[in-house]
Amino acid sequence: MPSHSTLILENGTSIRGESFGAYKETAGEVVFNTGMVGYPETLTDPSYRGQILVMTYPLVGNYGVPEPKRDRFGLPLGFESERIQIAGLVVSEHSMRYSHHTAVRSLSDWMEREGIPGLCGVDTRSLTRLLRDKGSMLGKLETDSATCEFFDPNAGDLASQVSVSEVTRLESGVESAPTVVLVDCGCKANIARSLLSRGLNVVRVPHNHYFLNMDFDGLVISNGPGDPKMFSETTRNVERALAVGKPILGICLGNQILARAVGAETYKLKFGHRSHNQPCIEMKVNGNGNGNGHSLESLRTPVTGRCVITSQNHGYAVRREGLPPDWRVWFTNANDGTVEGIRHVSRPFASVQFHPEAKPGPVDTAWIFDDFAKEVKK
Repeated sequence: MPSHSTLILENGTSIRGESFGAYKETAGEVVFNTGMVGYPETLTDPSYRGQILVMTYPLVGNYGVPEPKRDRFGLPLGFESERIQIAGLVVSEHSMRYSHHTAVRSLSDWMEREGIPGLCGVDTRSLTRLLRDKGSMLGKLETDSATCEFFDPNAGDLASQVSVSEVTRLESGVESAPTVVLVDCGCKANIARSLLSRGLNVVRVPHNHYFLNMDFDGLVISNGPGDPKMFSETTRNVERALAVGKPILGICLGNQILARAVGAETYKLKFGHRSHNQPCIEMKVNGNGNGNGHSLESLRTPVTGRCVITSQNHGYAVRREGLPPDWRVWFTNANDGTVEGIRHVSRPFASVQFHPEAKPGPVDTAWIFDDFAKEVKK
């Protein structure tokens, strides 16, 4: 006989279904993702820490889970961190039978091994419509034998749960390679890989680590979970780094932290952007008032109206009205007009709300790493 669990939302909605993965209770923020593939990468993305994830694509688990392996830099392959990060998973149909040449176990076996509960047999599209109408909300998965309390992950210190605990140096293998400090707020593995593969050595530091006394040539602020207002120490360190003047690139949460470091505000979106098909439009940035675009020769001249397809996972956004006069909106979301990136008009400071490293998702914007590497190597 299959075991059953119930998803209970803070507005009183109750949805019963079959359990898979670990048979246990859990609580967190209920959010949805409209991606069609890439669940091994999605479930291990640290930005999902504390969240119960609803997948809108109806069939999940059909290609199983690959064997854990590492690349030449020692980073995990096929996964974006060392463990599953979500608090729970809700799907319409879970496939116990899988078929893929790299698969070594089922999704359910993997989740059970890591203590993550799942719920299937749910009308996830109806649930997604509810979350779109009412907004992301707190929820809990309860079994027939165990209950739990609601839990708001955004009210706590999620960064300490997903950031590295000590400074770690990763070598690119390139002789005399420049060094980039990577502020780890919950960094996906492919961000570090994208830097290393472009001939940059990486010093990965905890999210609240003071790095200004290090010898470095550029700074990257990673993605991560939770409310950017909780990252006060990180924001203060980025403020100091701006005064140093070395190239800076922010990604996802890093975009919000950079914006707050220059005086802008952030706010919580109604239901966030979580998918692999978010369209973003690149805006023209006039660096010197002559209409020739950004003044940094190593950066591509922005083209008004160019649309790129991006991978995203965030519940907060930057408020454009608070940007200083020497900062511009770099990208906007084509669906709702929210800020998807900012950059300075004359100095090598820029950030994007989406994930140029993909994993999963399109690689339309991988060139952002190319341009950042060129700027660091100058």
